[in-house]
Amino acid sequence: MNENANRITLQQIARRAMISRGLEPDFPTALLAELKEITVPATYKPEMAKDLSGLRWCSVDNPDSLDLDQLTYAEQLPDNKVRLLVAIADVDALVAKQSNIDRHARQNTASIYTIAELFPMLPEKLSTDFTSMRLGEDRCAVVVEMVIDEDGAVQQSDVYCATVFNYAKLQYESLGAWLEGNDSIPLEVRKIEGLDDNIHLQDRIAQKMKDLRYEHGALEFETIEAKPVFDGDALSEMKAELKNRAKSLIEDFMIAVNGATARYLEAKNFPSLRRVVRTPKRWDRIVELASEHGFSLPEKPDSKTLSAYLKFIKQNDPEHFVEMSISVLKLLGSGEYVVEIPGSVSEGHFGLAVKDYTHSTAPNRRYPDLVTQRLLKSAIAGLPVPYSVEELEEIAHHCTVKEDDVRKVERQVEKSAMAMLMKPRIGEVFDAIVTGASPKGTWVRLYHPHAEGKLVSGFNGLKVGNKLKVRLTEIDVEEGFIDFERVN
Repeated sequence: MNENANRITLQQIARRAMISRGLEPDFPTALLAELKEITVPATYKPEMAKDLSGLRWCSVDNPDSLDLDQLTYAEQLPDNKVRLLVAIADVDALVAKQSNIDRHARQNTASIYTIAELFPMLPEKLSTDFTSMRLGEDRCAVVVEMVIDEDGAVQQSDVYCATVFNYAKLQYESLGAWLEGNDSIPLEVRKIEGLDDNIHLQDRIAQKMKDLRYEHGALEFETIEAKPVFDGDALSEMKAELKNRAKSLIEDFMIAVNGATARYLEAKNFPSLRRVVRTPKRWDRIVELASEHGFSLPEKPDSKTLSAYLKFIKQNDPEHFVEMSISVLKLLGSGEYVVEIPGSVSEGHFGLAVKDYTHSTAPNRRYPDLVTQRLLKSAIAGLPVPYSVEELEEIAHHCTVKEDDVRKVERQVEKSAMAMLMKPRIGEVFDAIVTGASPKGTWVRLYHPHAEGKLVSGFNGLKVGNKLKVRLTEIDVEEGFIDFERVN
């Protein structure tokens, strides 16, 4: 293989990884033929939807994102209450159930964001144009309206269809820097009269919603996203990105929306596709990890005390909060999709400390969200449930399995990219933390750079969260293997 890191090699690795896991990197011919028949964005008949295009909606996403799923807007009400509106792109308006476009989306279940290339769940003619909340365009949307009290609790909510208009395409980094007081107001905000006050109102209510979730035991994590920096086709570095105030704002609103949509479907006596994170099986190791840092957790899993522990680490050992977040997340385990029948007891989401939770806010990027949207629109219109319980259960299982496949593909390409960058550093010694320990092997993550690899010697007795020094011994770019040995 060419020693120079390059985008083409990573693209080839990504495609091979997808095919090996039953994912489709290319759109089939039948889908492309069907796509040609879609020539304009969807519109609503006036009697079917509200016209909310006059509200000062805005989107917040990464600077290069074109598949925009949500717009937000807030307005002050009496008694310190706030009306919060979140508009979700109506993808179902153009993607019919069991169409060829729908079948491909159902197979892959998500857009796959690899470092080298994006493999969208929906054709870009839709996801970045006709069903995207594009700047300066009217779009069909499923709107979730919530009234938030001064404590951050959702007092009431409703779901309906509406036409909306994106007045400002905002970016996480610049908006977050402004909200945190580290930079001036973004030009995109300044250009729209009154948008600065509206964003501040959104930010204030998001903070209250977050605080209330933490009181109920929601877990605060801080992880690292590695973003590639290319010089032409050559990969020059992997830049670490941390969460900021703007990302938190959108995250808090999406959590609220996913709760509101779950409750709406239940009130309409509709089944729903729920997102759950079960009570952690590795709680004993989390307890042990906390005790090593002078903090006592109960024997039985409890999100409130775990939340308090994470706050304790953030306040007393902020330099290692990211590593602790990663360790606890690994031990909590991944989420899954389940079908909720009206009247049954919800398993809930342990990490978010919520009982009612769907995935509904990203129908351009995730298939469960598109399924939920179809359920919502049928409930709004008073139509029958568009899926049988058996069909929903099959979708839930398939999406859970494929979510793991998608994550492994994205991780594979990230590991190959990092292997490319680390290859010249074989023989160097690094500070590291154990992020995985099982009979299958022991994995460590370096503090800097944030590379992860397998510990091939000296791993006896190590547990998740242990710190150590390691030497880089071997690299396999094709497989994304980075091997270390322990240094005493």
